[in-house]
Amino acid sequence: MRPFSLAHSVPLSSPSSHSRYLRFVSISFPIFHKFNSHPKFLDISPKAPLLNVRSCSSISAKSSSELRKKRPTSEPDEKLRALRQLFSKPGIGIDAYIIPSQDAHQSEFIAECYMRRTYISGFTGSAGTAVVTKDKAVLWTDGRYFLQAEKQLSSNWILMRAGNLGVPTTGEWLNDVLAPGGRIGIDPFLFSSDAAEELRQAIAKKNHELVFLYDINLVDEIWKESRPKPLSKPIRVHDLKYAGLDVVSKLSSLRSELADAGSSAIVVSMLDEIAWLLNLRGSDIPHSPVMYAYLIVEIDKAKLFVDNSKVTTDVMENLNSAGIELRPYESILSEVESLAAQGARLWLDRSSANAAIVNTYNSACERYYEHLEKLGNTQMNDGLNSWSAAPTGIYKVSPVAFAKAIKNDAELEGMRNCHLRDAAALAQFWAWMEEEIHKDVKLTEVDVADKLLEFRSRQSGFIDTSFDTISGSGANGAIIHYKPEPDSCSIVDANKLFLLDSGAQYVDGTTDITRTVHFGEPTAREKECFTRVLKGHIALDQAVFPENTPGFVLDAFARSSLWKTGLDYRHGTGHGVGAALNVHEGPQSISFRYGNMTPLQKGMVVSNEPGYYEDHAFGIRIENLVSVKGVDTPNRFGGIDYLGFEKLTFVPIQTKLIDLSLLSAEDVTWLNDYHSKVWEKVSPLLDGSALQWLRSNTRPLVKQ
Repeated sequence: MRPFSLAHSVPLSSPSSHSRYLRFVSISFPIFHKFNSHPKFLDISPKAPLLNVRSCSSISAKSSSELRKKRPTSEPDEKLRALRQLFSKPGIGIDAYIIPSQDAHQSEFIAECYMRRTYISGFTGSAGTAVVTKDKAVLWTDGRYFLQAEKQLSSNWILMRAGNLGVPTTGEWLNDVLAPGGRIGIDPFLFSSDAAEELRQAIAKKNHELVFLYDINLVDEIWKESRPKPLSKPIRVHDLKYAGLDVVSKLSSLRSELADAGSSAIVVSMLDEIAWLLNLRGSDIPHSPVMYAYLIVEIDKAKLFVDNSKVTTDVMENLNSAGIELRPYESILSEVESLAAQGARLWLDRSSANAAIVNTYNSACERYYEHLEKLGNTQMNDGLNSWSAAPTGIYKVSPVAFAKAIKNDAELEGMRNCHLRDAAALAQFWAWMEEEIHKDVKLTEVDVADKLLEFRSRQSGFIDTSFDTISGSGANGAIIHYKPEPDSCSIVDANKLFLLDSGAQYVDGTTDITRTVHFGEPTAREKECFTRVLKGHIALDQAVFPENTPGFVLDAFARSSLWKTGLDYRHGTGHGVGAALNVHEGPQSISFRYGNMTPLQKGMVVSNEPGYYEDHAFGIRIENLVSVKGVDTPNRFGGIDYLGFEKLTFVPIQTKLIDLSLLSAEDVTWLNDYHSKVWEKVSPLLDGSALQWLRSNTRPLVKQ
């Protein structure tokens, strides 16, 4: 990992040559599909962390101390004091330091040893950015975490409520509080190249300099021995019967794409892309079956940068058979420099590759051309002509993300199978929970989440949860990203709505499901809201649309019934899901964020999860996973194919919560057909009380 010694720093234009470590996201069929558009906005699902916090308009920076609630005065923060002492050390010399939430691979979930923003601030939310100057400490987060941040931040910190009127971006705030010509330090491994460049441009308005600290992370330096150790669990081979395509074939298609783009090599830094491409899985990060690694694929060879202690004999055999060499994880920058010196035309996705890698390559290219210039014009021309391609960055979206998003037959079959086992676990769980509630057993929200994990863990192929279970009773269900904690969670109230959003990682697939139930008698208001959410879920499930349709076009299908009465929800309707990989994956989504132009394609898996939330009262969400499939239509306008959805999730939807007067005959038919399929597919996996529960919850509805 990273050395903890103090080392030199360099400005943005001159990266260090020292090695260190790195990070996600159109390719010709059958694996890679040509896809040139690049979505500017990724959908924010109910569980996804906000990756980049920015204000919506250009405004003058205001202190947010006037906006935050008063907290008890706390003692001077020793962590902040120690961090600030490092600012003036030789080779550092900065006026401010920015600590983001990311690891070096921009992962949604990160290992505990990389939770630097949490360590320095005490704020445990998944999204946020901390900025520390010589006399101020500020944390930005979005509306999902305002209340949590108010509780967790000491009075040494100022809370910036990103998105609220008058709240500046980090760049605007730094320009406002620092004297012109300041030096602002960042760890370049923790920022994408695009994000670092955007920050550099923002602070340049006051002649500030962005300083890349390659060889030291200041938080790590004060964390010292108490910092958790990185996990070193072994990597495993993802069996071909689940992967559906061997590594040699995947690499061959990727190399064809490189050749078409005039590239001789690509750096793959997104962890799920590496896992998918190499048919490997790991255990370095909670909920995500990936391992910390980088991958460089060249036209005639490939190198995996990973901790060698994690590589088992089986993994090594698989890598050798695909012609993949092992390199130390920390040597990624030196390899990038070497590629530039050899004249490689390197494919880099600046929206995902971290700034350390991109800047290292660009600076190595500059040195390459400077060397040729010193040789003289004649020799320089000869030198350029001697290369089929002189070193040049090819900046395009990673071709692996789209290929990974289109599941092959084996991946889809694995998703279908694991969802049925998951449905069996959920039936056992709901049967247990209803019985406990009716016996007046007091269950906390954490008790419920733990018991669900117990039932899931009994299923074959179970590996882990796919995210922290959202178990919310009553008002807690209205907190979209609610995570119950043992010391503060609520007792499940039988007279209130209960929202349960959960998922699992299996050896053959990934699940994600939300159900909202009531154990007593729901109010008319609750039934109306639930039914309108259900109507939106049904409308989206039944949607038929032309190929090349981006997901945002379908978003209104899920909202229409809510909109008719002036209701809505603030999250996207659907996110991509990996096959035995990350529960959130791009580039596809179904969302009101129309900047994402990614077309939905056959084989993609997305969630269908409309909802409705009344603050301090209740939350409702109904979520199934679906895959995109071809649909036979009587007509084919324009000669193109039409698409629809295949359901993957088969768990009953509680009919007690339905206001039948709001459902059309077609809606009732959909629900009855769905429940008939649930019984048909899941009942063979059950017995006893769980089987009885399934039967009683899949009986057909009759609309009078």
